Amino acid sequence: MIDRLPFLRSRPTVAVVRLSGAIGMSARGGLSDESIGPVLERAFTKGKPRAVALLINSPGGSPVQSALIGARVRRLAEKKKIPVIAFVEDIAASGGYWLAAAADEIHADASSIVGSIGVISASFGANLFLSRHGIERRVHTAGTSKSMMDPFRPEKEEDVARLHSMLNGIHANFIDHVKSRRGDRLVEGEDLFNGEVWLGAQALELGLIDGIGHLRPVLEERFGDKVQFKRYGPKRTLFSRLGARIMSEATGAIEERAAFARFGL
Repeated sequence: MIDRLPFLRSRPTVAVVRLSGAIGMSARGGLSDESIGPVLERAFTKGKPRAVALLINSPGGSPVQSALIGARVRRLAEKKKIPVIAFVEDIAASGGYWLAAAADEIHADASSIVGSIGVISASFGANLFLSRHGIERRVHTAGTSKSMMDPFRPEKEEDVARLHSMLNGIHANFIDHVKSRRGDRLVEGEDLFNGEVWLGAQALELGLIDGIGHLRPVLEERFGDKVQFKRYGPKRTLFSRLGARIMSEATGAIEERAAFARFGL
């Protein structure tokens, strides 16, 4: 009887979680399973949301943290039988796209940057600088591969080959994840896994996303204009609010800024 009284019906609710920043770039800052996991747990379990929306703005980062967060999203979605809809803001590249692919649907702005399905390892070599300045590098190890890719020593072919083997393995895992989540929505005959990025409109044509649109209009069209948005975020401690972690967070911010800068953002 109560369900037939329209003024007593509960308004549909969508839980909203922001996944923003570089992934796992520092211990205290950035986006990690440790920091966002409890937030996702609350979003899926509090109340009875009709859907969980992920607001994604990430240039990527740690492949392991990306996989951990994505796997948590899938476990919760399947356990609670709640659909997950991702909305890309400026960028969902590399690990950021891994997170988006964990959703059941992906929407983006026409100018969002999407893709970068690849793996990168960047370092530097300072061995010539040391030798020119008469600086001797002393390293002692137990294990012939313990000092692999030491930036203060010349590169070794076997170290480079070992690194490429690891990168190719991670890349294969990334490709498997995207194929398993996107399935036949991906356009055949296109090289989608070479690390290239596309604007949202192009990504839609390639099947990397499902629509061009923003959170509120898309979800109001789906659940009605009375839909409520309940936002979830990390709980900040008193010390965090007072700035006790300024130095560590500043370091993380520099790393994150560099990650975004790779895509001109």
